Amino acid sequence: MVHNKLKPCYYWFLLLFILACFVAPSWSETEAEILLRFKDSLANYGSQLDDWNGSGPGPCDNPNWTGVRCFKGSVFGLKLENMGLTGVIDVDALTGLQLLRTVSFMNNSFGGPFPDVKKLTSLRALYLAYNHYSGEIRDDGFTGMLALQRVFLAWNNFSGSIPKSLATLPSLFQLSLEQNHFEGRIPDFQQDFKQDGSFVNLAYNKLEGPIPYSLRKMNASLFEGNNLCGEPLPKCSSSRKKRTIIIIIVVAGSLVVLALIAAVSYILKDPAMASRFKKAEKKKPAGNVIMGKKEDQSSQHYRKLGEKAKLYFVRNDREKFQLQELLRASAEVLGSGSFGSSYKAVISSGEALVVKRFKQMNNVGKEEFREHMVRLGRLSHPNLLSLVAFYYRKEEKLLVSDFAPNGSLASHLHARRAPGEPGLDWPTRLKIIKGVAKGLAYLYNELSNLTLPHGHLKSSNVLLNHTFDPLLSDYALLPVMNKEHAQQFMVAYKSPEFSQYDRTTRKTDIWSLGILILEMLTGKFPANYLRQGKGGNADLATWVNSVVREEWTGEVFDKDMKGTKNGEGEMLKLLKIGMCCCEWDIEKRWELREALERIEELKERDSDNVEDYSSYGSEGDVYSSRAVTDDEFSFSVQA
Repeated sequence: MVHNKLKPCYYWFLLLFILACFVAPSWSETEAEILLRFKDSLANYGSQLDDWNGSGPGPCDNPNWTGVRCFKGSVFGLKLENMGLTGVIDVDALTGLQLLRTVSFMNNSFGGPFPDVKKLTSLRALYLAYNHYSGEIRDDGFTGMLALQRVFLAWNNFSGSIPKSLATLPSLFQLSLEQNHFEGRIPDFQQDFKQDGSFVNLAYNKLEGPIPYSLRKMNASLFEGNNLCGEPLPKCSSSRKKRTIIIIIVVAGSLVVLALIAAVSYILKDPAMASRFKKAEKKKPAGNVIMGKKEDQSSQHYRKLGEKAKLYFVRNDREKFQLQELLRASAEVLGSGSFGSSYKAVISSGEALVVKRFKQMNNVGKEEFREHMVRLGRLSHPNLLSLVAFYYRKEEKLLVSDFAPNGSLASHLHARRAPGEPGLDWPTRLKIIKGVAKGLAYLYNELSNLTLPHGHLKSSNVLLNHTFDPLLSDYALLPVMNKEHAQQFMVAYKSPEFSQYDRTTRKTDIWSLGILILEMLTGKFPANYLRQGKGGNADLATWVNSVVREEWTGEVFDKDMKGTKNGEGEMLKLLKIGMCCCEWDIEKRWELREALERIEELKERDSDNVEDYSSYGSEGDVYSSRAVTDDEFSFSVQA
């Protein structure tokens, strides 16, 4: 009888014993054991994770394990980038890290389906860009991730629809899905994306249809490479109207083709007509720098002027030539910007020059224009692109300058490179920014009466000579530019002070320098430069500041920037200099003299002595409204 009464207690004891055998290990599993279990799911890491072992210091001991970020002794983030990793991301193992908030596995070789990241319900940032993931992401792939703020999945091979659960994440303010194969319509995002630094990049997918209302205030470049319509892109037209237009085009095209066939047949049958046609072909003028293949009104003007059109040379140390020689020179189109087109012309002496046509230079009369060009011609500095000559015409102006063989800094930072083609390394970028600062300081000294000695400082106006020394171009043109056009397109008018107060100051060019420094370090183009008119609140500095605050400083650096080994401290200093130069509060923004001194002190490699970064600002007020402490700037980057 007593035995039967004890029997239920026995069963309960046995059940608890069995549960303890299975559950107790996970209760007692350390963060080191969890990370080692996660490491077992990875492959191809070589010796890069040798410090991930159970016999040495723990993951948050000093120094931390490679790629491990800690907060108060616990694992807070993982950053395993640029390692060529393969295998599987073991999400189940990572769920054991209770304080894990950010993970980055960018620029590796992970493939297969999208990991089940929704199990990491406390995650704030997910970086899986530049891998080989493919297939569709389930609609509920992000369900329950209420804290998730940043999702970077660009440059993979994802397909199917954009998961609807992304569109309902309450904390999301940065989404990067560009360069995938997502298709269909964009889901109706519920977020307002009003926070500084917010963006949704959907460029170069297979999306179609109207852009949702919540995304219509974003830059058009974030939607290019799709079949989308509606703000900020052109308005959507009805499918019926499209079909009508297509039918009209097809019918008109068919008629044109038939007419051409009939005309060719007639010419071939008539020997006299054929002979006349051949003679006319021989008389066609060749393309050149001004006229191109088709003559517009300007081209006709130059042709009619003939020998009367003369260049005005602003330098006495240059061999002179006639405008007609320039017009006849073989030419190459270099680009077309907001102010006009640029051409490379090689004259008879073999010298290569650049001719730029300006149509928005009617702010002053002919004599004032000539005086200003002569003044620019007197400027001489190793980091300025020399103005050689100009041609004045009321409707447009031609400015002739030297040719820079290595193109613009923008082309090296943002153009798509062939596989294996290196980007600019850290020593070269440091050399460039030092030259830019020297050139800008020279302009400040020589053009002290101008509020904006440059006015349009950006990466496409920094040209590179054969040794990659920088040459500032398009400087000091504001006095002769049409005011309305200048305020629409010139970089100085994207500054915080003009956006807020409709004014520029002697510190506005310093803001442009700061943005250029951040562009050099991050490899990111300042998207607000593409917007006509005022630049808005979300500039590149806002993005840099938000990443530094929320994640780690190494996240901001360009992954294509090599040669960074032992230079992290100097890169950190330059990042701080850039932020101090583009401080929104003009009173707290650095003077150019201070910025130049700090930049001149930078070296390619860190010194052996521990640097005191407090000279760049105290912990409480490094950037005033963008305050970031030295601790928040701790980081590591790949060499």
